[in-house]
Amino acid sequence: QVQLVESGGGLVQAGASLRLSCAASGRSLSFYAVGWFRQAGKAREFVAGMSRNGDTIYYADSVRGRFTISGDNAENTVYLQMSSLKPEDTAIYYCAAREGAISTAATSYFEWGQGTQVTVSS
Repeated sequence: QVQLVESGGGLVQAGASLRLSCAASGRSLSFYAVGWFRQAGKAREFVAGMSRNGDTIYYADSVRGRFTISGDNAENTVYLQMSSLKPEDTAIYYCAAREGAISTAATSYFEWGQGTQVTVSS
């Protein structure tokens, strides 16, 4: 079983950048597809996802061109580089893992981190 811990959130002004980290322990992330989701008081929203071998990547339309997901097998960590942040990006950001292919459905992920808060001021 894999355990996930997110970090890197914070309070920034609009237009700034942040890099979130999702550090895994217990098992290599190379066995899982990994997704980033965010929640701002309503349903958990898909942000970005990466397949086990990193050759397939999905982005939500709202973040495409501004956010980049990447992985470091040596560090057993997946990152979410966020640029040109907007106030509407404010949310708690979660990483999640699932076996099989990437999915944009939060309910298909079995392991979740505790989340990290991102707040973007205007």
